[in-house]
Amino acid sequence: MSGAEIERKFVLDAPPQGLEEHPSEPISQGYLALDGDVEVRVRRRGEHAYLTVKAGGGRRRVEQELELEQERFDALWPLTEGRRIVKRRYVVPADDALEFEVDVYEDELAGLVVAEVEFPDDRAANAFDSPEWLGREVTDDPRWKNQSLALHGRPD
Repeated sequence: MSGAEIERKFVLDAPPQGLEEHPSEPISQGYLALDGDVEVRVRRRGEHAYLTVKAGGGRRRVEQELELEQERFDALWPLTEGRRIVKRRYVVPADDALEFEVDVYEDELAGLVVAEVEFPDDRAANAFDSPEWLGREVTDDPRWKNQSLALHGRPD
């Protein structure tokens, strides 16, 4: 994936009922470099590995992602020590051809459940009426960004 992403993020009180019925895969990601609203990370998602650069905050961010060979991922992974998250991502269909990506965190963040919805444009993001099960929106709160969770843990 390359270009801009427009998404909204929510913290759930608990996983939605029937979540395990939806497709999922494990994700391990670690941060190589963090500088304000710019991050460079490596991620293993299922059988694939990626190097991703993201810039910006809030709802709209620039993202450039490159697929990595497993050997290169393995060489970079140790450089992320102390700046990692592990989660299982479930993909749940929503209305209007949207999908909820529901992340159930593990290890130090066990018990945390977050959902993101990516939109094709700002109009769709503004028009989105979130179902009650999505919980509290945290799109504009930097404490809930994955990089902050990797560095500081779950916000109080």
